[in-house]
Amino acid sequence: MSDLPLRSQLAVALGRTAARMSRMAGRGDGSVIGGKIGLRLDPELLTRLARDRKLVLVSATNGKTTTTRLITSAMTPLGEVATNAFGANMPTGHVSALAAAPDARYGVLECDEKYVPMVLAETGANVVALMNLSRDQMDRAAEIWLLAGKWRKALEASPQSHVIANCDDPLVTWGASTAKSVTWVAAGQHWREDSWCCPECGGPLDREDTDEDSNWACRECHFSRPRPDWVLKGDRVTAPDGRSFQLSNLSLPGRANRSNAAIALAVVNQFGVPPEQALPLLGEVRSVAGRYTTVEHEGRRIRLLLSKNPAGWLEAFDVLEPAPAPVALSINAQGPDGRDTSWLWDVDYRILRGRPVWVTGERRVDLAVRLEAADVQFSVADDIDQAVMAVPPGRLDVIANYTAFQTIRTRYGRVV
Repeated sequence: MSDLPLRSQLAVALGRTAARMSRMAGRGDGSVIGGKIGLRLDPELLTRLARDRKLVLVSATNGKTTTTRLITSAMTPLGEVATNAFGANMPTGHVSALAAAPDARYGVLECDEKYVPMVLAETGANVVALMNLSRDQMDRAAEIWLLAGKWRKALEASPQSHVIANCDDPLVTWGASTAKSVTWVAAGQHWREDSWCCPECGGPLDREDTDEDSNWACRECHFSRPRPDWVLKGDRVTAPDGRSFQLSNLSLPGRANRSNAAIALAVVNQFGVPPEQALPLLGEVRSVAGRYTTVEHEGRRIRLLLSKNPAGWLEAFDVLEPAPAPVALSINAQGPDGRDTSWLWDVDYRILRGRPVWVTGERRVDLAVRLEAADVQFSVADDIDQAVMAVPPGRLDVIANYTAFQTIRTRYGRVV
């Protein structure tokens, strides 16, 4: 930190002060306001803080916070790791994360999909992990094909960066294919409704899924799935050298987290951390910014699941307690969620049939209409407390989108 110009040192100091005041006022962890003030005083602060560090950028529509935490945990044998653990994934959050760990030689930064080109250009990140692209926040997020196109241009202009990319997602593959150096991971693609057409020519994509492998290729041009270096199959990951590793020690549930773990193993391997050393460290991650946390409340064991788009709901359904276990659903439509709730109609809610369902949140009526169309029986609750207390003592899964999730975390305990 002492190597920074005086102006940058002042920017860091004032940013930390603002962040501390934000925490004292109960307005959050302060990473956004701290980074905002730092960048206002020194617009080049992110570049200066990133200098002489080995950095990983992690980006995707879903799973980037979890994968960032997994990679960070697995890299601890290398020493201190700077990271934005709580999801502040724009340059303001990156500045706060790097400023908070001035002596860390390594950094793992979750990055919003739209900001990958900017952050890559300013930090020269050594490794970029790209996992999935699907529809999200339809009223304010860019069309995902446009995002993939921006990734292509950014990676083409960054020959120093090595890319770890999920080759089972055609859009991610297209976005990563201009990179000079790529490690392909067959991490799976469970939500496919956004990738039936070839991003190269617009033609139809043909898919083939067998017990041994999955494949896809364009019917009208050369674009096809690359040969993977790492392969996830069930709960086993096969490394490039042919060795196979079990993921049964993961504490985080579901197939999405096995995909996240496969990406994490490929990333840390680039830094010399072998799978046999990384796997126990991945298993130590039990909750990520409240996701998958179980809290106790008046005899109810409430497990909190975050789902903010159709792909995320599919993954949440994958880890629900078996029917007829109850579930509460909470939907808001504030700025961070996106105001447009039409995406609810892209989710197949029929899997909830046969179990008690409670609906709450600011846009509970929107969700109720969707559930009624899916012939799912439900009850509407005025707030999450009413929904929780309507359930008999025992287990309850709660699925919520972003701001609803944060409200519920605050209500029942912000366990990380």
